[in-house]
Amino acid sequence: MSSDAEMAIFGEAAPYLRKSEKERIEAQNRPFDAKAACFVVDQKQMYVKGTIQSKEGGKVTVKTYDDTTVTVKDDEVFPMNPPKYDKIEDMAMMTHLHEPAVLYNLKERYAAWMIYTYSGLFCVTVNPYKWLPVYNPEVVLAYRGKKRQEAPPHIFSISDNAYQFMLTGESFGMGHPQFSG
Repeated sequence: MSSDAEMAIFGEAAPYLRKSEKERIEAQNRPFDAKAACFVVDQKQMYVKGTIQSKEGGKVTVKTYDDTTVTVKDDEVFPMNPPKYDKIEDMAMMTHLHEPAVLYNLKERYAAWMIYTYSGLFCVTVNPYKWLPVYNPEVVLAYRGKKRQEAPPHIFSISDNAYQFMLTGESFGMGHPQFSG
């Protein structure tokens, strides 16, 4: 994770690409109960955040963040990731990787106008339906020659890496060292 000073190379695009150091530190210090924090199936929103109140006979009672109490089958409750994973750049790094965690992360990043997110080998983009300052020449230069993990998620990173591998004659497939453990 780069510092705010290192993000200065991205200019006005920086806040659209990566959370500030302050926000990352605040997330790590937020109280969190890993045994009780969860997502629960919801008829209107698909999944909502909640806190497990009790478990009994395959049923789980959850108090949602809007103060509604629901009792659902245990397969309709999903563990929540610690706050340090909020707006994570590569969802493959999550402790709990499931549909509600992925949707929540994409929603939170989109709400902060961070429209690019990695999911393992893939770059996921959520269309903001407005022009963001993430495509100017300054941003192109900031990604030039950087490995994927050295910069925030962006289509420029994917394209520059492919271009660099093409120039060096390396293959850019699953067997490539960038993709090995």
